[in-house]
Amino acid sequence: MLQNHEPPEQSLLATGSRGIKHLETSRAGEPERCNVRKLPEDGGRLIALGAAILSCVSHCADRSSGLVALRDANMNSLRRGITNLRTLIDSQSHRQHTHAAAEQGEWNNNLEDLAGARGALTGAIVPQLLLNVDCRVVVVTAASVKIHVSTVDAYDVRKHCSTQTAKRSEDGAFRASMCCCVDYKLQHHSRMEVRVYREDDLRAHSKRNCLGFTSFSIRDLLRSKEPDSSLKLRTMDGVNEVGEVKVSRLQVEEETEVKSPENKSSVLCDALHGSVQDKENSPMMRAALCSQVCKLYRFQTEDHRWLLVREQMSESPLSFSLPKQLLSVLIQEHTDRVLEVKELCDLSPHWDGLRHDVIFHCNQLISCYQQTQAELHKLSTSSCFKASSSKSDRHLQFISTNLHSQRMEVTSPDSSGVWYEVITFGAPADHHHAFKHGGLKRLISKHTDYRISSVSYSRDESCRAKELLASVAQLQPLIFGLAEELLSISVEENFGRLQEVLDSLKEQTILFIHALKDELVKSALLDIHNQSTANNGSSHVHSNGLLCEISPGDQEGALSLRLQEEREYSEEEWGRTWANVGKSLDCIIAMVDRLQGREHLRQEQSSLEQQDSTGDTKSQNTASPSSFSSSTVSSWQEQLLPLVVTLRDCVRDAVTNARTAMTFVVLQGAVAVTVAQGPAQIVQRRHAVFSQALSALVCGFMLKLFGGLEDPEFLQQLHSVGILAQFEGLLSTYGEELGMLEDMEVGVADLSSVAFTVTEAESERPDDLLPTLRGTWGGFVVDVPLPSETFSSLPQELKSGRLIGVEPVLFNIGINQHQSLAERFGDSSLQERVNQQSCERLKAYVNKLRDKLPQMAGIQSLLDLLPSLDRSMETKKRKNVEVLWIAASVCRKVNGVRLTSCKSAKDRTAMSVTLEQCMILREQHTLSKQHFSSALDSMRRDGCRTENVQKNVGSRKFAFSSVQLLTFPKLYRPPDGSYG
Repeated sequence: MLQNHEPPEQSLLATGSRGIKHLETSRAGEPERCNVRKLPEDGGRLIALGAAILSCVSHCADRSSGLVALRDANMNSLRRGITNLRTLIDSQSHRQHTHAAAEQGEWNNNLEDLAGARGALTGAIVPQLLLNVDCRVVVVTAASVKIHVSTVDAYDVRKHCSTQTAKRSEDGAFRASMCCCVDYKLQHHSRMEVRVYREDDLRAHSKRNCLGFTSFSIRDLLRSKEPDSSLKLRTMDGVNEVGEVKVSRLQVEEETEVKSPENKSSVLCDALHGSVQDKENSPMMRAALCSQVCKLYRFQTEDHRWLLVREQMSESPLSFSLPKQLLSVLIQEHTDRVLEVKELCDLSPHWDGLRHDVIFHCNQLISCYQQTQAELHKLSTSSCFKASSSKSDRHLQFISTNLHSQRMEVTSPDSSGVWYEVITFGAPADHHHAFKHGGLKRLISKHTDYRISSVSYSRDESCRAKELLASVAQLQPLIFGLAEELLSISVEENFGRLQEVLDSLKEQTILFIHALKDELVKSALLDIHNQSTANNGSSHVHSNGLLCEISPGDQEGALSLRLQEEREYSEEEWGRTWANVGKSLDCIIAMVDRLQGREHLRQEQSSLEQQDSTGDTKSQNTASPSSFSSSTVSSWQEQLLPLVVTLRDCVRDAVTNARTAMTFVVLQGAVAVTVAQGPAQIVQRRHAVFSQALSALVCGFMLKLFGGLEDPEFLQQLHSVGILAQFEGLLSTYGEELGMLEDMEVGVADLSSVAFTVTEAESERPDDLLPTLRGTWGGFVVDVPLPSETFSSLPQELKSGRLIGVEPVLFNIGINQHQSLAERFGDSSLQERVNQQSCERLKAYVNKLRDKLPQMAGIQSLLDLLPSLDRSMETKKRKNVEVLWIAASVCRKVNGVRLTSCKSAKDRTAMSVTLEQCMILREQHTLSKQHFSSALDSMRRDGCRTENVQKNVGSRKFAFSSVQLLTFPKLYRPPDGSYG
């Protein structure tokens, strides 16, 4: 709230005092005449700071004279001016200290008056300022100049700078525009400065080449009722006037011809962000985007109206947060797998060697990932960007290179703003291990012979095998214990207890038989036999150095005896094994029933005999049945013993075979996802490439989801069909970039196993709105949290956790000089194959979308685009970039995620993104054809992508040479002066 901010004069005065004290003691040995322009850079900043202080001290009567003194200062007059300024500051500080409360109230009242006068926001922070600068310099004859706009405050004299090259228009003016968004934290009392430089100034804003400057207050600009504010452009010494600057808030004309008095005001650009998607400072957007850079343009349509275009480039915290989560998940997965195979029973030498291979492989990855994770944790928690110069760093192997969201908002007189976005990042590839031996596709194919076994089992089958092993391990001792108890009770006279134990034995044995009837056990036993037959006489060296000769007899327990026989193993073998358990149980039940029947018959006969006997005979007969009963019970135990032994042997035989089969399933499942994938270095490379692609995909999905929360058709598409992710590659098929394309192909294909869910966030804190990763390799799920209010408005299918599938496709067309070499002297078959496969997957997705949502808007035009894509694919044309354009159009029509990559996402990516933006303006918003080229040049010369180049390599020019550009398609060439 405003009450928590102290009036800016207090902080300015305190800072100014420190700056003046430094200036008083820093220039004692200078000559008598020292022009302000020749002061060192820190002195210049201090003088500008003093000017800013004076401009903010509202009660200083000598402010103007102080500025004049600073302007015309020599060292003596400068010292006198500083002394006077210190006196004024001290007196002003004393007054503010004694009347702080009153001035705070006056400050608040002034802001409220300002808000009432302009209809602006009531807070002290200006949420967004969109400016148009119209400059007329009378002393310059050049065709273009550089206009530099910045804010001036006490803490950072030059901040939030925006420099644009402006060409002279027909009326002799130089025009530029800029956007200050929420991140700039502008306040109503802030001042802005405009400087005009010579266009040939290649260095960083040299004062020697500055033609003139002026400044203005944001408060005055907001209060002004005129459409623009006229300011005098003066030379740096403040003496001469060299031109005029008009500054205005950029506007879009209204469509209504008859305007009511209430609608006479223009539609301000501040209203561009009213949609749900564009709440730039909302917690949802902060979870996906950060460090925004904005540029603003105004282009003319075919019907001579104006388009307001806002270009925004943002980094993403997902660049680091998702790779960190992936590393944690992979470490846990491989740790669990080590424990899983260690828990298996004693194995034969060959199988134990396989187990050792799995453990060794997993431990290698765990150690490497833990080191990478430790290095990432050392970085600042606010890290969200990996520069292209760091793409080969080992500890940044999992981080996407130069990941950004490139967004464009288009506002026309009849629309409130339409957003288009594309994710740009360096092609997902492992630059650390380089491409001497090719990329992932080639490396994986080279190691197909490394696979230990052609038999593989799914994760579900491995889980079932572990469950069956646990069930068998639990049931076997129960059955054996009940069998022993049955024999013990057979010598007692409690026949009711005997029946109770028999019933329990019957129940547990039936459960045991039911578990063994699983088809997985039968198929695994057959696979063991087939594998042992195929590997007969072969050998394998395990990671522990053990050379194992694999033979049919190299198996476990009783099963080896069967497999050593010369006859073919039959699927009925296992059926007979578990059937014998049931038959032996039936024999025990039948024997108990028969013996109990005999006992009942004996007791009946004994009862009849007792009724006919006399007294003496009676006492003898009383002893006789007792002796008969003992002999009978002893006979029971003798008759049950062989049957119980048979049951135990059958159970033991079944358990041995089942344990062998399930051990095989678990072990082969572990081998399939570890050792069989190739050496640990290849697996690590695959994980790193996948991590880079995943971060970009999740960022794009979140933006697409946030933008479609109010579109029921899009939400229905998500849970019924899934999301399309269209990757656009600009890599050549020559040299290292061929290996990058091979890496990218595998990484994009691996994304097909990823799914999204939408969850309800615990709170609206940015940390609680970050996506989370769960699952295992080949089955990852990304949970995207939404605030409670937003989540409650979703369809029930999404709220219930329905998985949102991903259909990734990759289209690549090389455009640089290396692709020319590949097409003339090399091989571009990889590019053709990748494009053809992606085209088929794209058509399959569109057909599925048509079947599920036949009433979807634009479905017919979408179906018309696919034949065009086919025809373009069949055209034998070099650098056929039309394939990329059509694929991008299809992606946008199906609400897909657009992702564009070149080697580092700087130069070629900039050409592609700016071209796509201008093509959208032309096709969707009727950008005038004669203004298409100028719009394209403006975005490439002064747009956000130049900021990206500056951030990566320190220069605002694209790294092209004129010779290289001769091989580029014409529309991918930057304007003159923007490369070199």
